Amino acid sequence: MSRRPPIGVLVMAYGGPASLEEIPGYLADIRHGRPTPRAVLDEITENYRAIGGRSPLLEVSRRQVDALAAELGDGYRCYLGMRHWSPWIEEVVGQMAADGVTRAVGLVLAPHFSALSVARYQQKVADGLDLYRGRIHFEHVASYHDDPELVEAFASRVRDGIGRWPADERGHVHVVFSAHSLPLRVLASGDPYGDQCLETARLVAERADLPESRWSWAYQSAGRTPEPWAGPDLGEHLDALAAQGIRDVVSIPVGFVSDHVEILFDIDRRAGSIAKALGIRLERPPALNDDPVFVSALARLVRERAKPWLAEFRAA
Repeated sequence: MSRRPPIGVLVMAYGGPASLEEIPGYLADIRHGRPTPRAVLDEITENYRAIGGRSPLLEVSRRQVDALAAELGDGYRCYLGMRHWSPWIEEVVGQMAADGVTRAVGLVLAPHFSALSVARYQQKVADGLDLYRGRIHFEHVASYHDDPELVEAFASRVRDGIGRWPADERGHVHVVFSAHSLPLRVLASGDPYGDQCLETARLVAERADLPESRWSWAYQSAGRTPEPWAGPDLGEHLDALAAQGIRDVVSIPVGFVSDHVEILFDIDRRAGSIAKALGIRLERPPALNDDPVFVSALARLVRERAKPWLAEFRAA
């Protein structure tokens, strides 16, 4: 009796440059080949220089995929594909087809669905199938913003952050949840991203026993385009909190599950500098990365999508 092919698991992340020299090519891919203004290139290069000259996203994502593969065990084969850098999603889909994968689960390392994010990863998968004439049936995880284990993993970060203050001062600590901003026109079109982000924040606050008066919401990392982006911007929000007399803040970026420039620079460096100037103590607990609770959530999501196939294999 022939052994059934493994169920493929394609884990997808944004991608990031491994050196300062790769930044122009990386930005060209993000900008669909349009030239990057020199001022923008210089600014982004300096941002990466400030966090060590490279993005840690590929390394972190590989750890996440390795942990997921170990959690899933036999019968699954995990792959990693990047949207804007190597290993490219399309090429990884081609490799999956060459490996004989016929059924696969697609999972983006972003908990909230948006037409500008998750949907574009899914399109990359479709492009890869078309390019390499792959015959793989994909089931995509569109969103997991309210997954109980994801919520618990973030709630543990809230507890970690607040726990950095002495016990008698913790009641004054304010938590700011955040996610990557999107153009306002996208949210106004009915895109679910904004509502899903706020739902995650609410669920995490409830799980961490955080009253409504002690948490708030901000967007971060807005794009460099003329059109308006969703706010309040994290830096401006810190200024508003300072005006209210709040001086102790924990940053919990629920829109991100991995360390990369939007956390290491936009929060630790940029927002950290703003907070210092305002007299605010700003703490950011570690990103989820390969946290076992988070990995367990991913594994369960994959198993749920693969369950019908497993039942079919058993019946064959």
